[in-house]
Amino acid sequence: MLDLRQLRYFVAVAEEEHVGRAADRLHISQSPLSRQIAQLEKNLGLLLFERSQQRIRLTSDGRVFLSEAQALLRHANRLENLGRRLGRGEEGGLCVGYVSHAMHTGVLPLALRELHSERPGMHVALYDLTAAEQFEGLRQRSLDIALVSEAPSESDPDLHSALLVKDPLLLAMPSSHPLAESKEIPPSALGAEPWVAVENSQDPAWRDDFVASCAAAGFTPDIRLEAPDALTALGLVASGLGMALVQESMLRNRPPGVTVRRLPWLERSVQLWAAWHRIDLRPVVASFRATVLKTSEAP
Repeated sequence: MLDLRQLRYFVAVAEEEHVGRAADRLHISQSPLSRQIAQLEKNLGLLLFERSQQRIRLTSDGRVFLSEAQALLRHANRLENLGRRLGRGEEGGLCVGYVSHAMHTGVLPLALRELHSERPGMHVALYDLTAAEQFEGLRQRSLDIALVSEAPSESDPDLHSALLVKDPLLLAMPSSHPLAESKEIPPSALGAEPWVAVENSQDPAWRDDFVASCAAAGFTPDIRLEAPDALTALGLVASGLGMALVQESMLRNRPPGVTVRRLPWLERSVQLWAAWHRIDLRPVVASFRATVLKTSEAP
């Protein structure tokens, strides 16, 4: 049986790559920490760390074990929160997984506002997770609903889903750019322009998909800058540093100096899906899901 305390110790040492710093983080001394890590390795029959006088590093097996240990601890924390809420008689509250797009489009804030109006004492825990992590949370029943950028597999025996939003991508350019005066912008006009690529940590393939879409339209974007999110990209565009494709829901907060154009020849959008377990264990979960689905249909 795995000891969660030993797993927490292991994760701290793995993330710090230093027993002393990990001990400070955990508020314990180094000797018992080292003994617990050694005991964990003995129980598993697995060498988790390579040790030298200068540093401690994960083995290849240790890196695999770290990823699973972090996921297990996240699940344990959510389960502990659920137990505490049940103990306080809060109907179990709600555990909601989401991606940032659920916030930008307004789907999650609107659904939470309606929930608060109907059940002002309801506790809601929000978890910013990748789609894969959210699907696993649904299967493990540590999440009640997932708001993700992709649907689970149609063959998944446990999960159902519904498309909530298709948020079109629009061209954002500096208002001082000569093309800002054009009503229609052909692909040939964009090949020599500098671009700001918007990274998406929850979708590693996002950048490659962006480049492939441009190539399919007839040009290759000259990427000069990479922004961690759409708001940062809009700030760079406003400064005259390049063009960017940004989802329409983000443009309500665009800074001055940014002009937006639709590109009919580049039909691309960011999708938002709701996913849930096929079996509802509590009425409040079904009620909140209905609120989410209804909110997505609002004008």
